[in-house]
Order: sequence, then C-alpha cells, then structure tokens
Amino acid sequence: MDGWAVINVLDSILFILMALSVGYLFVFALAGMFKGYSYPPASKKYRFAVLFPAYKEDKVIESAVLSFLQQEYPKENYDVMVISDKMEEDTNQRLRQLHIDLLIVNFDNSSKAKALNFAMDKFGNREYDMVVILDADNTVNSDFLQKISNAYESGANIIQAHRMAKNLNTNTAVLDAVSEEINNSIFRKGHVKLGLSSALIGSGMAFEYRWFKENIKKVSSAGEDKELEMLLLKQRIYIDYMDDVSVYDEKTQKENAFHNQRRRWLAAQFSSLWEALPDLPNALFTKNIDYCDKIIQWMMLPRVLLIATIGFFSVVTLFVNWVWSLKWFGLLFILILSLCMAIPDYLVNKQLKKAIKKIPMLVIMMFFNLFRTKGINRKFIHTEHGEC
Repeated sequence: MDGWAVINVLDSILFILMALSVGYLFVFALAGMFKGYSYPPASKKYRFAVLFPAYKEDKVIESAVLSFLQQEYPKENYDVMVISDKMEEDTNQRLRQLHIDLLIVNFDNSSKAKALNFAMDKFGNREYDMVVILDADNTVNSDFLQKISNAYESGANIIQAHRMAKNLNTNTAVLDAVSEEINNSIFRKGHVKLGLSSALIGSGMAFEYRWFKENIKKVSSAGEDKELEMLLLKQRIYIDYMDDVSVYDEKTQKENAFHNQRRRWLAAQFSSLWEALPDLPNALFTKNIDYCDKIIQWMMLPRVLLIATIGFFSVVTLFVNWVWSLKWFGLLFILILSLCMAIPDYLVNKQLKKAIKKIPMLVIMMFFNLFRTKGINRKFIHTEHGEC
C-alpha cells in the first residue's frame, strides 16, 4: 500500500469517527425540537426535602432560600435544609431567622457529595416522598413543587428540571447559557423524546427519597451528578426531564471561572468513563440501552473541540485533496446545524453574535484543559457571583 493509500484510509477512519459523533448530536437535536410533555395535576400533596448545599455562598444563599419559600405549595409538605460550609456567621444568623433547617459543617476537603451525605445522616429518619437538590444560587417559580409532585404521582421517580440562565450580563455568561441549553436540548429533552433517560446536571434534580437516602452513601466526588447517573442507569431506573419546570441558575461571568468549571466537568467525565467503560460489554449483552448510551456520551469529544477538529481536517484536506474536503465541510455544516437547532430562540440575538468571537480562545483553553484534570473532581468548585 503506497503513501497516498495509507493517508486515504486514515482520513476515512477519522471521518467515520467524527461522523458518528455528529450523527448522534444531530438525531437528538432534531428530537429536542419537539414540544415537551406536561403531567396532569396530582391527587394529593407529597412531602419534599429540599437541600441547598452552600459552600462560601454568602452572596446568594439567602435570596435563593427566600425565593424558594414563596412556593404555592403547603408549607407543612416541604422542608428546606441549607448545609452551610465555611459561610460567615452573619449569613448563618440571618438564615436561622427563616423557616428552614440550618446545618453548619466545616469539612477539610469540601464537596457537594459530603454536604448531601451529612444532610441525609441528619434527617434520614424523617418521612418524605422526594428530595430536591438545588444550588445555592438557584431560584425557581412558585409552582415548582406542584409540577414535580404531578410528575411523581404519574410515575416519574427521578426528575431533572430545566436549568436555565438567570443572568446574561457578560459574553462569558451568554456562552455558558448557550452551552447549557444545547445540553438541555440534546442530552435531556431530545433523549426523553426518543425514550432514553435524561442526563443529570447537578442541581434542579428530584429523587425518590428512599432511593436517594440509600444511594447517596455511594457518592464521593465533585462529579456527584455523574455518579448518581451511573447508579441509576445500572439499576435501570429511568431519569425523566421536565422542560416546563424552570430552575434559574447564575451563569459564570468571568473567563477564568468558566475555564475552571469546564476543567472540573472534563475531570468528572473522564473519571466516570474510566469507571464505566469495563461495564460496557455487560451493558450491551443485557441490553441496558440507557447505560450504553451514557458511556457513548462520555466517550465523545467536547463540542468545541469537535468543531475545531472537523474544521481543521476540512482545511487540511482542502490542500491535500479537495475532493476529500467536501465530506469534511459537509460534516462541519451538519454539526453547526445541529447546534443551531439546539439553541432556543431567546438566546439568538446580537449579544450571542458578540459572544461567538470568544469561541477560538475557548477552543484553545478546552484543549489545554484535557491535560489539567488531575485531582480537580475531588473539590467543591465555588462559582464567583456578581451582580445579576
């Protein structure tokens, strides 16, 4: 086989690998364009434990809790619990004045998993139907618990709500919001529309209480959402997604915080993939489609690197053999089309056009993040909050 033949084979192999990823994104992005499902009203009021792990969240925790206490749901049917880790005494004192349970902890190496385990150890003997996990900067609409209750009565034991941006005040915040909504469309709404489990996202999550009480003990890393996904999918428990239940989340406003956040997510993804990959043969043999799908997700390149890789080969093959480049440019077009389909209309504006200019730098930082993931998924990542 001569040199050109070898290059042609390598080009074909790389193209097939990239095409599989793009095809995956396209199918679920298309499915995500269809309207979501709303559940009928529940016949009774279920009981909820609502947990706010709060690590150095003095700026936002009080307003988040006050917002949640405005629920149009019987107050005797839900308890709000704040796990305060390294917050100021003034903040804790103000929280004590509210109608909540306040747990004060001081872990040597803080993580959300430790905070959640501490709360369940403290309150695990109470009787609830579901537990809700929210971040310290999350706010929700007043009908949040009622809608979760409706879904629970209809058989949804694990629920991921629609997390969306609270703020769009910087270009970085806009990119963060767009990235999250693409994930919502492809890995949550699109998956549920095609009968597969939704991905979890770390907050805006609701779990059947007894399951959570038993299984949170097995979770230890800062990528607790991925660990919970693995446990659920191994047990063949379906994760529902409620597109009409909004959780407003403060988006990262500074570039350094944005890159650190992505670095932590990459580390959690690599760690989860490394742990789950040996399970793939058995998952295939036992037809655990949801678990197989999750492992495939974790094997895929981050989207910005996928765009960069396909764009790179499109240009290179243009100079090597322009005929080869046609398929690469076609693939790049389908990828961009898929991502555009996944972006909701409210984010398509002039501000998005300005934010797109930051993508080249984002690609560079994501590439370097691939080599800077060691140990970071064991730490509680604190989001810097600004004025919203």
